[in-house]
Amino acid sequence: MNAYADSSFLLSLYSVDAHSQSAAVLVRQHQPVFCLTLFLEAEFTNAVELAVYIKRYTAREARAVRDYFRSHIRSGVFRICDFPPDAYPLARTLSSRHTAQLGTRTLDVLHVACALAVKAEVFFTFDQRQERLARAEGLRLLP
Repeated sequence: MNAYADSSFLLSLYSVDAHSQSAAVLVRQHQPVFCLTLFLEAEFTNAVELAVYIKRYTAREARAVRDYFRSHIRSGVFRICDFPPDAYPLARTLSSRHTAQLGTRTLDVLHVACALAVKAEVFFTFDQRQERLARAEGLRLLP
């Protein structure tokens, strides 16, 4: 299954939070192949470091999360994708179409635009704004 996961889903998958169990079950059940762009990897890395800043993780725990994630990148768990060049104009269109009603932020819009541009069959997110935008654009969502 060709899939796109945003950083909220990946953070839950690679660390322990309220959604971690759900994320692990969904991956076991659906066996998605996630498209990973440098944009998504950068946002995931930033989310892990932000968790240190807000004292959710220690620096050591953050390093363990990053190392585990990177080991999966090296072992081929992810399908490495270039950032789709049509994601930016698509994001502009999505913003014009939905942001005033849904309150989406730029990164929310870019994730959904990337998922659409890589023709993801499923979009995995725990972010409510991205979920509403993805649904409005007809993407299949999990959870």
